[in-house]
Amino acid sequence: MRVIHVITRLIVGGAQENTIASVLGLHRKPSLQLNLVSGPTTGPEGSLESLFAGCPWLLTIIPELVRPVHPWKDWVALRRLTRFFRENSPEIVHTHSGKAGILGRLAAHRAAVPIVIHTIHGPSFGSFQGWIANSAFRAAERYAGRATTHFVTVADAMKQHYLAAGIGQPDRYTKIFSGFALDPFSAVKNDLDLRAKLGLAPNDVVVGTIARLFKLKGHEDLLAVAPTAVKSFPNLKFLLVGDGPWRSRLEERVRFLGLERHFVFAGLVEPREVPRLIGIMDMLVHLSLREGLPRALPQALATSRPVIAYDCDGAREVCFENETGFLIRPGDLGGLRDRILFLARDAGLRERLGRSGQDFVRARFSVERMVDDLYQLYMRLAQTAGVLSPPRT
Repeated sequence: MRVIHVITRLIVGGAQENTIASVLGLHRKPSLQLNLVSGPTTGPEGSLESLFAGCPWLLTIIPELVRPVHPWKDWVALRRLTRFFRENSPEIVHTHSGKAGILGRLAAHRAAVPIVIHTIHGPSFGSFQGWIANSAFRAAERYAGRATTHFVTVADAMKQHYLAAGIGQPDRYTKIFSGFALDPFSAVKNDLDLRAKLGLAPNDVVVGTIARLFKLKGHEDLLAVAPTAVKSFPNLKFLLVGDGPWRSRLEERVRFLGLERHFVFAGLVEPREVPRLIGIMDMLVHLSLREGLPRALPQALATSRPVIAYDCDGAREVCFENETGFLIRPGDLGGLRDRILFLARDAGLRERLGRSGQDFVRARFSVERMVDDLYQLYMRLAQTAGVLSPPRT
């Protein structure tokens, strides 16, 4: 059975890592033939295309499949996707991300693909947008939803969000947590040499973030509470992992506040380096206002680090109050500061919350479980549609 995944671009990010892990894992399953179609990887977030170096035949790039709205390129991308599906005759097309999710599903419908699946990694419409953009993206998702056989969500919050917008029916949704390799996270230690390299002392309490440096990610809120937090706890340091268009803006703000000694910008790192960096953190803070289920949260918990998160979208499905960390109402700067200081002053509490979170993640977030759940979903939908083919030889 042939399965083609489609995504807009392969930057360093949770949705992209999820998609690549799914394709590479499902490629090893019996009776499946996998391909991934992507647009060109552009932007300061880095590229994951090198992960296909050992199996380049799995990846096809369509140059016109770009992230911004571009009527001419979008029309060409739709035609090329339709032609690609007709030439390869997949039984399943599985789309990811906003642009590829819309164009990929419409192209699959045009090519009469029997099963069309879309994974909702995060909301493409909502209150984080202006009225015009929200209405346009909501209408586009409703239209594409008519060509969708089944939805996969990384959190129940995404199902509720899309159903409330009139997209699909409850029985057409399946939640599959975004799995990842757990061993590299559970094995890391607090590497004092790495701390020293980044200018962090052994007795510093490190507050970490892993997020693109851009709007809606909450870095400005962290900077807003940092001066009073540092005044109350001088050994507090902030480690920001990631890059993006707002880096210079945030660095300038740090200098304006006189907090250069308390902030470290680690920049863009390879995914394989993320476990080591979480290992030198004492807690992870995630303040994004637009997520499906932030991948950084289960990754931190897998490393037995407690988390603090804004109560947005799927965060509450892994961040349990006083069990794995603390949920904060979005924009509650006083609550954010107090929870950071609360954890900073209590190593025993950090240990308890981190261990509880690690147990939770081990049981639910392995990449093997994600791939198995997807495989079972494919088999169930294929059987219902009557398109199961003999196993590969």
